[in-house]
Amino acid sequence: MNPRHDPNPFEEEEEVNPFSKAAAPTSKPRIPSFLPQSLGFGNKNDATVDIPLDTMSDTNTRAKELAAWDADLQRRERDIKRREDAVGRAGIPTNDRNWPPFFPIIHHDIANEIPIHAQRLQYLAFASWLGIVLCLVFNIVAVIVYWIKGGGVTIFFLAIIYALLGCPLSYVLWYRPLYRGMRTDSALNFTGFFLFYLLHILFCIFAAIAPPVVFRGESLAGILAAIDVFRVSVLAGIFYIVGFALFCIESLISLWVLQKVYMYFRGNK
Repeated sequence: MNPRHDPNPFEEEEEVNPFSKAAAPTSKPRIPSFLPQSLGFGNKNDATVDIPLDTMSDTNTRAKELAAWDADLQRRERDIKRREDAVGRAGIPTNDRNWPPFFPIIHHDIANEIPIHAQRLQYLAFASWLGIVLCLVFNIVAVIVYWIKGGGVTIFFLAIIYALLGCPLSYVLWYRPLYRGMRTDSALNFTGFFLFYLLHILFCIFAAIAPPVVFRGESLAGILAAIDVFRVSVLAGIFYIVGFALFCIESLISLWVLQKVYMYFRGNK
């Protein structure tokens, strides 16, 4: 009998499951295969937690963009504040009334609000507006003189109406649109100026002639009315002749202004 095949008397006998179909002569205790994967003790099969790096980079980028946007907003606020302070220190008015100086009723600042190349033309238009104001005021004086000499009170009230309506309407309807058009280069304002300035010129020509339409035309100091007034009073007739000259000068200046403004407007289109 070969001693190499003798069983070791000190070796523990292997338990064999009699119910298993094929019992292996030797078996090792089975440990679930998922156990090393579920335990995080540095094994090579340990589960890893994936943290998306794109999300972190997007968050950092957005934070930088918000910081840059906030810095730009603060910079703009400082720029606006600095400009407002500069305008305040320079004493440049925005919309306050500053003319005439002794009793301000309108805002007017050609030197600071109108471009340099258009200031001369704007001053000329301003002279035209002052001219119609002068004509209407002097017309009241001439009618008062004729009223004292026996002309009647009706023509006086008509002269007052002409002045009360003509002075503000001429400013609102054609001078202020021209002022805004020169300042902002607005075609709409220029269109309004051309429309109403033509009516202004027609009125000046009508007043210079003073046809006998309303109360024989004596409510306006024109040439035809002056001829009739001379028959009543030489002094009143002289005032009417002066009024006629003022309306003629105003008509010529207005035609010149219209031509200059039209050339300026065509040049800027």
